[in-house]
Amino acid sequence: MKANVYDEGEAPQVFHNNELRKPRPGKSKPRAKWLLLPLGLILLSAIPLAAGAFRLSELAGGAEITPANARFFASPLPVVLHIVAAGLYAVLGAFQFVSRLWQRGLRWHRLAGRFVVLCGLIVALSALWMTLFYPWPAGDGVLLYWFRLLFGTGMLVSIVLGFAAIRRGNVKQHRAWMTRAYAIGLGAGTQPLTLIAGEIIAGPPNELSRALLMGAGWAINLAVAEWAIRRSRRPRVRKASPVISL
Repeated sequence: MKANVYDEGEAPQVFHNNELRKPRPGKSKPRAKWLLLPLGLILLSAIPLAAGAFRLSELAGGAEITPANARFFASPLPVVLHIVAAGLYAVLGAFQFVSRLWQRGLRWHRLAGRFVVLCGLIVALSALWMTLFYPWPAGDGVLLYWFRLLFGTGMLVSIVLGFAAIRRGNVKQHRAWMTRAYAIGLGAGTQPLTLIAGEIIAGPPNELSRALLMGAGWAINLAVAEWAIRRSRRPRVRKASPVISL
């Protein structure tokens, strides 16, 4: 029951800020916890980043031309642009999802975001160009060809819609579309995992199963992205502050 502090003979109890805001033992969060998300995304990109670095060293060092790399030596510019832009997009894009950074450094977020958008557009456009004009490598087929066109176009459209949304001041739509675009771009990191899992379960993939496993990499990333988007849109319930009776 709340007592009247102005009752005769009673002195009001004074609570100091340091008494009300005592830290709870065991509840302090490590300051570097916000790094877990970007580092996890970059780790997922490790395999395609390493493969891209190997491809660049191959082109720069004049490696032996084989059926597996002949298309890159015949027309190196698209693959070089794709690898460099994809590396920057994967690393810088990972930090764009850290709310702690863009809330405290909005100017940095905008400048970096424009560069990430440019890199993302180069990644999507170069991927589409290589799909349309490079000879198909061994193991590819019609289904994987259409998967690449579908998801490459999806990434391109998502970036454009995300940029248009922020120009209108719609932050929620901007974040949603950019999340989808990044998820598609990061498909190259998930696909080695789906290919390894498929080979362990069913043996070496054929043309059809390889296409399905590659498509599964993109689908898994998009499913996780949609889950994250819906989760971020849920209203947050704030805990009521304790009422101090005087």
